Amino acid sequence: MARALAVAGRDQSPAVVEVTVPNPGPGQIRVAVEAASVNGIDVATGAGAFWESEPHRFPVVLGRDFAGTVERVGPGVATIRPHDRVAGVITGTSMARGALADTIVFDARSVTTLPPGISEEQAAAAGLAAVTAKALVDALNLTEDDTVLVTGATGGVGAFAVQLARAVGATVYATARPGEPTEFVRGLGANETVDYTDGFAAPPGLTAVVHAAGDAATLAALLPAGGRMSSALGADAGAAGRKDITVTPVVPTATPETVGTILDSIAAGTLRVPITHTYTMSEAAQALADFGSHKLGKLVVDTRR
Repeated sequence: MARALAVAGRDQSPAVVEVTVPNPGPGQIRVAVEAASVNGIDVATGAGAFWESEPHRFPVVLGRDFAGTVERVGPGVATIRPHDRVAGVITGTSMARGALADTIVFDARSVTTLPPGISEEQAAAAGLAAVTAKALVDALNLTEDDTVLVTGATGGVGAFAVQLARAVGATVYATARPGEPTEFVRGLGANETVDYTDGFAAPPGLTAVVHAAGDAATLAALLPAGGRMSSALGADAGAAGRKDITVTPVVPTATPETVGTILDSIAAGTLRVPITHTYTMSEAAQALADFGSHKLGKLVVDTRR
C-alpha cells in the first residue's frame, strides 16, 4: 500500500488515502517517491474537470511530476537499476496514473536519471512546469533581438519561461503585481515587470508573448503585425482574433531527453527552481488548496513525511 493524494469519488474532495501499488510489470519500475509537486492540472482534476472527457477509475491519484529512488525493476528493464535516483513527468490529461504518492509504478523508458548536485525536491518541482515553459519558449524561436512578454510569470510555468527566455538573450517583460511578486520575477532575471491588475500597454519593442495566463485576445492585441505568441492555455489564431500574427498552442511532451536537459541546467546552476513552500504528505490536500491562492513559484510535497 502507498499513501497518495487522490479523489475517491465524484462528489469527494482530494484527500490523502491508501492505494494499492502493484509489483512492476515488464518494462516498469517501482519508485519510492521522495518529492512531488502541485500543478494547475491537479487542481482541475481534483475539481472534476475531466470526469466527462477522460476515462478514469476511482480513486484517481493526482500529481504530474515526481522524483525518488528505484526500489524494484520489472522484467526486461536493463537501463535502470535499484537505488537509481530518477525523475518522471506525466503530460496530457489522462487519469490512468498519478505521481503524488509515496510509491508508484512507472514506465522505465519514461524516467530520467538525476544528475549529481540536484535534489529530489528540485527535480520534482521543475517537472511539468519546466517542460511546459521550455516548449513555450522553443515555439517562439527567440533571439537576442526579441522582446517577450511572459504572462503568469509568478507561477511555475511563467517562472521557468522568464529564465529560459533570458538565457537566449531576449529582453523579458514579466507580469507581476507590485511588491513581493515584482521582486520574485526580477530575481529570476526579468528585465522589467508589468502590473497587469489595471490594464497595461504593449512594452516597447514587443515581438513575442508567452501566454501562461490572461486573455489571449487582449494579449494578442499588444503585438505588432508579424508578432508571435505561444500559448499554454490552448489559444490559437481564432482565440487571438488576429490573422497577421503567429499563434502556437503548445502541448508539451516530456521525453527523457527534454527532462534531462532541464535537470542538467539545474545541476549546473543556470536554471533556478523557485520552490516557495514544502508540505508534508499529510498536508498534500492543503498544498492543492493553496495553489490558487498564494501564488509564487512552485509548491512541493515531501512524500516521505
